[in-house]
Amino acid sequence: MAEKPRRTLPFLVLAPALVVVVGVLAAAGIVVLGMRELRLQSDDAAALRAELLCSTLAARLSSASPESRAALIERAATRSGAEFLLVDAAGKVLFDATQGASVARDVSEAMRLGEGKTETELGRTRFQAVTLPAPARGLTLIAYVAAPEVPFATSSLVGSVATLTLLLMGAAALVAFMLARDVHSDVAYVRQRIAAMAQQDHDPAGKALPVRSVDQVGLLATSFNVLVGRFAAAERAYGQDLTGALAYDRDRSAFLAALSHELRTPLNAILGFTEVLLSEVDGPLSPDSRENLTVVRSSGEHLRALIGDILDLSALESGELRLHPELCDIYPIAAEVVREARVTAARKPLDVQLSGGPATAYADARRVRQIIGNVVGNAVKFTERGTVTVRIEPRDGGVNIIVSDTGPGIAPEDREAIFQEYWQSKDERRRRVGTGLGLAITRRLVQMHRGFIDLRSELGKGATFTVVLPSSKPPAQTGRASYSGETPAPLAEVKTA
Repeated sequence: MAEKPRRTLPFLVLAPALVVVVGVLAAAGIVVLGMRELRLQSDDAAALRAELLCSTLAARLSSASPESRAALIERAATRSGAEFLLVDAAGKVLFDATQGASVARDVSEAMRLGEGKTETELGRTRFQAVTLPAPARGLTLIAYVAAPEVPFATSSLVGSVATLTLLLMGAAALVAFMLARDVHSDVAYVRQRIAAMAQQDHDPAGKALPVRSVDQVGLLATSFNVLVGRFAAAERAYGQDLTGALAYDRDRSAFLAALSHELRTPLNAILGFTEVLLSEVDGPLSPDSRENLTVVRSSGEHLRALIGDILDLSALESGELRLHPELCDIYPIAAEVVREARVTAARKPLDVQLSGGPATAYADARRVRQIIGNVVGNAVKFTERGTVTVRIEPRDGGVNIIVSDTGPGIAPEDREAIFQEYWQSKDERRRRVGTGLGLAITRRLVQMHRGFIDLRSELGKGATFTVVLPSSKPPAQTGRASYSGETPAPLAEVKTA
């Protein structure tokens, strides 16, 4: 299931939104700090008021008669909105001008502390305790003044901060939006130019971007221009190197083709005269002469095979090699290759076997013989004793050509290298046989047939090559035609035991 793209906040909205969020948080912090300061000031004012009320009323009570003290306290409580208690030295309440008796239990503590804060029916209060002077010595007056939870100036503070925040935040959000719009416009312009460079019909090297600002976007455009310049220089250098390499490759292929043709002409003459001499039409040969002529013929045939490999590789690389496919039975072709291989294997304790049956493939019979001959010849060359088995079997949509041997096997690091041009194993290099082109040409020919070649091997237990060839015409082909040297898409890989 495809992953849904994550939704992101547009850049034009993100910058003003961040300004608004920061502004709201800053305003909230200012309000919290302001309310805290107002509360502290309110508490200090309540404490000062409690001290003033208590000191003033205590002075009046000390000079008043005992009968009038209650009236004075009651009148002071009514006018000031504060609460008062008049107690004796033992803490006994003589007169209570509070809204409830809940503070009576705190009288002793209030007398001991002299001032502080507590909770009463008024809520949070600040209290002040003053001992009356003579002639009322021994009496203590306690005043309670409310300290409100929400200071009276809180609404003004919140309104002022909100108004200032809206003004500043609006201006900042507008500025942020304009800056974000300019940045977004520059980035969109750079993106459009880069997208235009990516079009198929556009110059691959691209063109430099105009630097429209000196900010980070301008730095990005400048860096991109440097990259475009380097890419253009690299493209020019690559084009020059590629042109030189193609010219060198054409010259090399032409040289190899010309040289191979020039070598083949005298070589054919040498082999022809050698056959004439070995047929003894001009008289009998001595044993030494026959042995020498046999060595000449063997070496000449080997040299002709090497020249043929070089010509085939040159034709493959230049695209001049053409296939002429048709429906053909692979089994008789394999049987012919096995008969020839048995002649070479007769010099060793080696048996070359053929199994399977008729199997039809749509291929060039001549090139199929070359494919099977290369693989079987390679197996016979490196297998000193045992068997080389060739098995032909039909499969869905094609034919399997399986060549197994009991040779030394192929190391894992060499299994891909053996299909490269001019590569030889250590044993082959030591014996100086072959050019290392056989398997490379084989794989190219198999791919030209829309086939596939597979290798399974284990050191000390031999190797198994499986060649898969198609049994039907390619979809776009309606009649007999010639294949060029281009490599088409191969059949699906086959897994063998």
